[in-house]
Amino acid sequence: MRTRENRLLVYLVFVAIISALLVNYTGLDKFFDKQIPPHSPDYFSKGYTKWEMNAQGALNSKLLSDELTHYSDDNTIQMVKPTMFFYNEKTPPWVINAETGLRSGDGKDLLLEGEVTISREKAPGSNPLSIHTRALKVKPDISYAETKAWAELISPPNRTTGTGMKLTFAPPIHVQLLANVKGKYEKK
Repeated sequence: MRTRENRLLVYLVFVAIISALLVNYTGLDKFFDKQIPPHSPDYFSKGYTKWEMNAQGALNSKLLSDELTHYSDDNTIQMVKPTMFFYNEKTPPWVINAETGLRSGDGKDLLLEGEVTISREKAPGSNPLSIHTRALKVKPDISYAETKAWAELISPPNRTTGTGMKLTFAPPIHVQLLANVKGKYEKK
């Protein structure tokens, strides 16, 4: 019985040695030893949705994106057609749409590029508002956004334009155009 076990052991060792030699001979060991190029994606998603709740369990913000790609080297996330919602208790949500977006590695900044639109529907005590700009930097944790680019604020029938803008989404809501401010206002 002992001889039979020894033969099996010798046979398994022989198969392992031959397998290792064949792997070296065929070059398969090099096939699996490829280096990952820097800044390569480690996961992606199509039709991405993320909800964030506040301390009371109510919806605080929501992020939608047609496509999302995560990079492990710097923890950044690239998005295609991102839409961000900021919810307040007494007003309709603020909605931000962009062509592309890049979330920073620490998750504190969201850089929205291309045509960016910020909007809020009409509600009791608040007029509808639409803002058009490019290159918007959003800080979701503090409900804040800013741009150095041209911005147009439309609250029908009024229209205001300027260069550079700061916007706070959480109460007290604050919109500030920084330079070259021009407006067209309808009198009542």
